[in-house]
Amino acid sequence: MNNYGKRSESASLEEIGLSNIRNAFWNLSPAELVEDCIITGEGVLTDTGAIAIETGEFTGRSPQDRFIVCDSNTENSVWWGDINKKFDQDKFDSLYEKMKAYLTNRDVYVRDAYACADEKHRLNIRVVTELPWSNMFAYNMFLRPSDEEIKNFKPEWHVVNAPNFMAEAEVDGTRQHNYAIINFTKKMIIIGGTGYTGEIKKGIFSVLNYILPHEKDVLSMHCSANVGKDGDVAIFFGLSGTGKTTLSSDENRRLIGDDEHGWSDDGVFNFEGGCYAKTIDLSEEKEPQIYHAIKFGAILENIGFKEGSTSTPDYHDSSITQNTRVSYPIHHIDNIMVPSKGGLPKNIFFLTADAFGVLPPISRLTPGQAMYHFISGYTAKVAGTEAGVTEPVTAFSACFGAPFLPLHPTKYAEMLGERMQKAGVKVWLINTGWSGGEYGVGERMSLKYTRAMITAALEGKLDNVGYTKHEIFGLDMPNECENVPAELLNPKNTWADKEGYDKKANHLAGEFVKNFEQFASEASPEILAAAPVTKVSAS
Repeated sequence: MNNYGKRSESASLEEIGLSNIRNAFWNLSPAELVEDCIITGEGVLTDTGAIAIETGEFTGRSPQDRFIVCDSNTENSVWWGDINKKFDQDKFDSLYEKMKAYLTNRDVYVRDAYACADEKHRLNIRVVTELPWSNMFAYNMFLRPSDEEIKNFKPEWHVVNAPNFMAEAEVDGTRQHNYAIINFTKKMIIIGGTGYTGEIKKGIFSVLNYILPHEKDVLSMHCSANVGKDGDVAIFFGLSGTGKTTLSSDENRRLIGDDEHGWSDDGVFNFEGGCYAKTIDLSEEKEPQIYHAIKFGAILENIGFKEGSTSTPDYHDSSITQNTRVSYPIHHIDNIMVPSKGGLPKNIFFLTADAFGVLPPISRLTPGQAMYHFISGYTAKVAGTEAGVTEPVTAFSACFGAPFLPLHPTKYAEMLGERMQKAGVKVWLINTGWSGGEYGVGERMSLKYTRAMITAALEGKLDNVGYTKHEIFGLDMPNECENVPAELLNPKNTWADKEGYDKKANHLAGEFVKNFEQFASEASPEILAAAPVTKVSAS
């Protein structure tokens, strides 16, 4: 094996059984990785300076093909089921042997990195990838040790990523040829059959979602976070497409991180060292920070190009996928916290893109309502986002991140409730979805108004205004908000068809109640009392 690049003198891939590699390229710079992408034909340089790549068959995560090894360490602690699927230890060992054989006499790229900006909870990671852009993604998304730290780097976890190595489902115990398997005992993640880079990032997030709450009493969260000029921290929970990255990127506040954080007794800290943002319909006007972060060192995934050009990205092109994305190191944004951590939060925002046009654009939550909506984790899918979706459908994901939760959702909910109460946090529900009717009838809530509502909440300007209670969901809706038309604040007022609104609100309320049945036995009376109640006749 030939080793090139920066590494510890004791660093070796043989400790994880990779002894017959042709060339191992350690901790190459982004420029070197971009060069390899171009030489190998794996990517093209865009006129923004970013490298554009295609992830192949998979342009998003494949939740049905994510597994956790079931052994004596995990059997009684992991929340087994449709989300956390059991994988046999022997099958893991056998599949990894095949992966090692596949990598024999091939080149690999090795990245030493770490997760968690709080040094008390730092997790050292070594990522071994088949492709240069997968390694560059790890550089962008994880925290980057200094050259001096690399000299003494010792990994606690390994990720081995081979997109072109396919499993044989019938033999290897996978569902199909692609897989992402976490082994908590061996402290290893193996990923194959898929080039989608998000599997690397979310694999480590799942690891932290187990280790931090289970072993260190730190709440792990699928959220973005920023901090104001006075040091006030805000957290934004939300599923994909609700505006988590966009709304936390605020020119008047410093970004802590856009997706994954921990909440310890000391405050909030970022797990990552970069951002992974959707680029579909991206514009400089609406999202200037993300737009300008797309420069040399960024990776554009599955992007289209403007007609007649081979280098100018077309952010409106969804011909490959709606899930076009960009990854970039967090220092591509000027307005950031260094290091990526802040104090205890003062405001929490739950983001939902309600395609039914039912929920208020902003509402204030009681502690019981906050827990109810956190456990529910609601948003809606709209037509065209998935095959077969022709009208809005509800999507619930416990704690706004169920696919990444190895523990039962009530564990995270209990921890959040304790911390909210202790810190005296204000909690808000923000609907970034539709107003004036459901998808296809109404219009998407203006980003300008959403930002104005969040700013008003952060600055305390909603503390002393009058509120109206939503007649079905029981949510407190402000009667006025600076820089927002008053008629938008109560969603029913925006509908021409009031009876139609009542029907749709009743329908959504029923979906909430039905979804929450799986958690009802573990919920307190206060949380159960926060459920929506059908109070308005639709006849």
